[in-house]
Amino acid sequence: MPGPGVCPGKIPAMTAFRHVLPVRVYYEDTDAAGVVYYANYLRYLERGRTDWLRALGMEHTALLRERGLAFVVRSLSAEYLKPARLDDQLQVLTWADSVGRAQMVFAQRVEREGELLLDARVKAACFDPATGKPTGLPADLLQTLRTSMENPA
Repeated sequence: MPGPGVCPGKIPAMTAFRHVLPVRVYYEDTDAAGVVYYANYLRYLERGRTDWLRALGMEHTALLRERGLAFVVRSLSAEYLKPARLDDQLQVLTWADSVGRAQMVFAQRVEREGELLLDARVKAACFDPATGKPTGLPADLLQTLRTSMENPA
């Protein structure tokens, strides 16, 4: 039985180590040139990581309430390759590139009909919000994350 902060059940939307989040581009996402403003891609990536964790049964609110832990972005690199425009239907692909005791690296892509628009790597660290200090992942969560890399479905 999973520990607190982990909900048992099937892992939805995971294929070939990837979670796919559909995102529609709205007017509010675009800049004066009619393309997605660069910082809004970071919002899409955050949603992708959040839903990837949720698909594994790890909801942020439960992790905080039941385990006293949260994730914080430590570093990010992104290559903006092609623009997205108003009304585009995008896919945010998210998967774990590596998982360590207290941090993990997410690989993320934003695509439009299979065309790569953005390629990113996001390093997230596990920390205790009460102290503001880094903390290691509990063994059961670490195992869930590592297993998702080997057998996502």
